[in-house]
Amino acid sequence: MQDEALVARILQAVVRAVAAPVMLKTRTGWDRNNKNGVRIAAIAEDCGIQALSVHGRTRADMYQGDAEHDTVAAIKAKIGIPVFANGDIGSPAEARDVLARTGCDGVMIGRAAQGRPWIFDEVNFFLSTGEFRGVLALEKSVILCAPT
Repeated sequence: MQDEALVARILQAVVRAVAAPVMLKTRTGWDRNNKNGVRIAAIAEDCGIQALSVHGRTRADMYQGDAEHDTVAAIKAKIGIPVFANGDIGSPAEARDVLARTGCDGVMIGRAAQGRPWIFDEVNFFLSTGEFRGVLALEKSVILCAPT
């Protein structure tokens, strides 16, 4: 993210090299003093990227602190390709709130799905009905494998 010209060259090369649509996941910037996520998003769109996922932290933040979605909203407002918000989305209500705050086309859930793969169904159900699913019974959440 520090070298925007290099980002453009890499994205152009990837888009030209494959027949499949290319999606990019990025962050809001390099660090809190260098938030160039909006420029990177515009570069990505210009290079032919078909969709963008934006993690609401900088590269330097890694996974520390809270994700900020103001930059994600600014990116969504700037470009015309689909944008997916990512970062600190661990519940159906958080997904709804991030979608409302950013105007994004969807959310991308990462760490919250570890050990809880049914979160995607919970979010979809909540977004379509406004209701929370009941608690998943433990026996339905554990996969047992018989020895071979």
